[in-house]
Order: sequence, then C-alpha cells, then structure tokens
Amino acid sequence: MTDRRAYPSDLSDARWALIAPQLTAWRHARADAGVGGRVPSHDLREIFNAILYVNRTGIPWRYLPHDLPPWATVYGYYRAWTSEGIFTELNYELTGLVRDKTGRQITPSASIMDSQSVKTSTNVPAATQGTDAGKKIVGRKRGIITDTLGLLLAVIVTAASISDNMIGIGLLNRATATYPTLTKAWVDAGFKSKVIEHGARLGVDVEIVIKDPQVKGFSVVKRRWVVERTIGWLMHHRRLVRDYEARPDNSASMITIAMIDNLAKRLTGETTPTWRDT
Repeated sequence: MTDRRAYPSDLSDARWALIAPQLTAWRHARADAGVGGRVPSHDLREIFNAILYVNRTGIPWRYLPHDLPPWATVYGYYRAWTSEGIFTELNYELTGLVRDKTGRQITPSASIMDSQSVKTSTNVPAATQGTDAGKKIVGRKRGIITDTLGLLLAVIVTAASISDNMIGIGLLNRATATYPTLTKAWVDAGFKSKVIEHGARLGVDVEIVIKDPQVKGFSVVKRRWVVERTIGWLMHHRRLVRDYEARPDNSASMITIAMIDNLAKRLTGETTPTWRDT
C-alpha cells in the first residue's frame, strides 16, 4: 500500500483482507503458468482501488488520477479479471459470507428477478444496443437475479430490445448452475409463461407478483421490492447510471464490482460517505 492520500472509494485494511486471497492466488497461478511475461510491479490493492474509483465516480479510464497505477495497466487487469471470472468468484464467495453472517444458509433457495433498461454513451457499439419499446429507451438492458437479502446471484447485459423472457431464461440458467439449491423465483409481469416453463424444467417455481390494481400511485410490491432496492444500491455507483462500456461483459463486471463493494462493507460494518452524511 502506498502513502498517498486515500480516496473515499479505497479499500480499508479489513475489506482488502477479504479480497486479497483471491487476487493473490490469481497472480501466483499466472506466474506459475508463465503467463504475463515480466514480474508485476504494481500492487494488487492499488489496482483494485483504481477499479473501484472508476466504478464509484464514473470517470473514463484515461482520467484516473496520477497517484493511482497507469490507466492502461488497471484496464488490463480489469479485462483479465472479467474474462477469467475473478469478479464473479469474488461476488460468490462474499455472498456466502454475508449470508452466513446473517444466519442464512450459504446457498439460497429463493430468488427475485428484474430487469432495467438504461441509456448508453456514444462510444457503445450500435450492434450491442437496441430499443426497449415499452420504456422508450435506446440502450442496453440489465437483468439481475438476487436472493431474498438482495444479494446478486447472476447478471446479464443485453441490447434493450431483448425480451424479459429471454433474459429470464438466461438468468435462471446461470443462477441454477451456480446455486443448485434454488427452488423459487419471484418476478414481475414482464416475465411471461416461457420463463415459468423453463423454471419448471430446472426445478424452480417461478411466480409472477403483480401490483394491487386497487392501489394508486407508488406502492411496495411484495417480494419484488427486494430486487428493486438492489438496483437502487447499484445506482450509487455513477459508472452504472448510464452504460459506458463498449462490451456487454464489461457492463456486467461493473455491476458485479458494485456488489462486491457493497458485500465487503456489509462484512466489515463500513459505509461510504454520501452527501446525506454532510
């Protein structure tokens, strides 16, 4: 760790202790396999701090402060950790720890699914975008499935034109592959019979939860509020307010990183200062 002045997004010693084993093992495995060429000169903690800085502030990679590692180096690690599933593994491990801390079984049996359409920036390739006709949004769609605590189990990023049915099927496939214990999923009316039928084939009872038609205006919808709250947590990370990623898998990683940040703070009892704290 360097002696530079800390940024609010930096990992504390306690949070780094949760993340370090996975990243250190990854670096050692690459060294043993002879991957990467020269001996790495940048501290892994500083690399992860730089990724969190981008995730939290929303800046372009090239705008990383000069007291953090070079942007090209940070992005190189980010791409490697994305393609090799390191962020996904970290999220899985920390999710288990949080569930255990709250007295739950490490692997969940129930889940909630939802999707969110977001606008994209000008650098996003047109081939990975689409139009959500219902919400009148040109961009991408994020599908997430969480447990009953709101912890991320799987994420998919597609063009906004892709139906919730297709996203729901993909989410169920990923979630059940990682968590074979899943037997229940609550969804909104955007997920139709195809998702219910596919869930049945996987051994998951998919139940559509609709808003009470007698209630006017905003109301908390049973079960679905959990995943909607998770989307709210993600929006604290400015990189996710709009989709800036050229690649959909990078978009999924940014969502996973935001959740890793949330999980690590839950485990250590820390919070990130916001304007409300002033």
